[in-house]
Amino acid sequence: MVWEDAPYPMLTVDTAGIIEQANEAARLLLAGAAAGVPLARVAPAWLSRAHHEVCAGLHVDQRVDQRVDQRARGPVGGPVFEAHPVHAGRDRVTWWLVDVDDHQRVVEELRAEREWTAFMVEASVELLSSLNLEHCLEATARLAVRRLADAALVVMPLAPRQYAIVSCDQRGEVSRERASVDPRTVPGLGEALQGFPPAPTRWIEPAETPGWVLRHQGGEVGSVAVTALPGHGLATGALVLLRRTPRAGFSDAEKVFAPLFTAWAGAAISVARLYAEQAAIAETLMAELLPPVAPPLEGVELAARYRTAGDSERVGGDFYDVHPVAGSGRESLVVLGDVSGKGLEAAVLTGRIRNILRALVPLADDHHRVLELLNGALLTHGDPTSFVTLVLASIERRADQVAVRLTSAGHPPPLILRNDGRVEPVHAVGTLIGLVEHITCVTESVLLEPGETCLLYSDGIVEARGGPVGDEFFGEERLCEQLRQCAGMPPEALADRVQMLACQWVGLGEHDDMAVVAITAPREPSHREPSHPAPSHRAPP
Repeated sequence: MVWEDAPYPMLTVDTAGIIEQANEAARLLLAGAAAGVPLARVAPAWLSRAHHEVCAGLHVDQRVDQRVDQRARGPVGGPVFEAHPVHAGRDRVTWWLVDVDDHQRVVEELRAEREWTAFMVEASVELLSSLNLEHCLEATARLAVRRLADAALVVMPLAPRQYAIVSCDQRGEVSRERASVDPRTVPGLGEALQGFPPAPTRWIEPAETPGWVLRHQGGEVGSVAVTALPGHGLATGALVLLRRTPRAGFSDAEKVFAPLFTAWAGAAISVARLYAEQAAIAETLMAELLPPVAPPLEGVELAARYRTAGDSERVGGDFYDVHPVAGSGRESLVVLGDVSGKGLEAAVLTGRIRNILRALVPLADDHHRVLELLNGALLTHGDPTSFVTLVLASIERRADQVAVRLTSAGHPPPLILRNDGRVEPVHAVGTLIGLVEHITCVTESVLLEPGETCLLYSDGIVEARGGPVGDEFFGEERLCEQLRQCAGMPPEALADRVQMLACQWVGLGEHDDMAVVAITAPREPSHREPSHPAPSHRAPP
């Protein structure tokens, strides 16, 4: 059955030139070919001579099924065939005939298909390897010129009558512009821009094409095609192809691969655009969650540092805020807090708490009232398992001294660094916020002499786990010991020093969010305006 149904004409002929077997393809090609019929009677002379020459060269010791490199070529009717001999025994040869023109056509088709396949692989890699919208638009135009046109334009809607137009000419040079155009001036462009379901490719005459499209060809235009770039249910854009040849329509190969290319390009642009929009939204929202640059406070030097638990994160559960005018306006207010949890959920809770505290700044003269109202808001609208620890510091310059009122709500105690190296914890204790209905808190007041500092910090500093064995807390005692060596240090250097010590203690291990605020009474006379460099929010490497 395999022999009979083989797609090529096949003949088995003995050394005497008599046909022993002929399959259906051979019988159709050589009229009268059948078992017992002499080959010379039905075959062209060139095939009979070739068979005689092959048989003359046979040796008795040659193996069966051994291929002979004595191919012959000649016409059979009109087409030219190439005959390939294979030994089929000691006294017979099997010939199989290949239409040279048909074979060459198949080879060319295979080569073209391989080229298209390689192009599609390249296109998929280039389009799908990046979420950058500009890259996807440029890659689409450039790849279209490589296989589908002499020049190409990608048209993507931005706003009513506003479009991003990315073009590529025959030299592969890409240009970008944002233009106000009317898609109705290009037949089929409006339908293609609908996105989904995609409209079929429309071929239009160059005479029907406006100048803003044709100028990208840089020469004579023979035909123009408008095709959709379908996205994920969105109006992704359209691809305009400009060709020098007047022939409209795709070749057989282009009909197969062009829709695949436009589908991949449309999907890549759609995903990249969605990513860009979401990234812009996230960036806008993130800006509200990021710790602020601490503003200068009159008569006080201030520095703040912030580091999230994850190196890839920008916000976390620790926060600080500085309000130059609070309460009756005589004092400034500094808030440092730590919400439960980590990562984005903690950051969202942080943003909510900071907004509530901003609204309560006019009441900052009464710390207990502020914490009481914040506690009520979290109990009413917050997650029952979420809570926050806080320390409030109201600051007022008094001659050369700085008065600081401190209230803690479940937070690590503030530390006062005196000029003689003494470190004094401030026992402003209180219950944490957001878990119980009634809270208690104690407010303590301290005076800072010129050069002395009040240090606020989150538990990420003292609970940094590391050290020689990798499992020991940095601890308040070790922090105080290090601070004794920092007497008189400017607040920026002190904040850097504290965060650096905690980071070094952790090493490469995991750690919690870290926040540090240093409030220092300036050494300059009170009538001079101290300088306040803007602090950074990251620990030094």
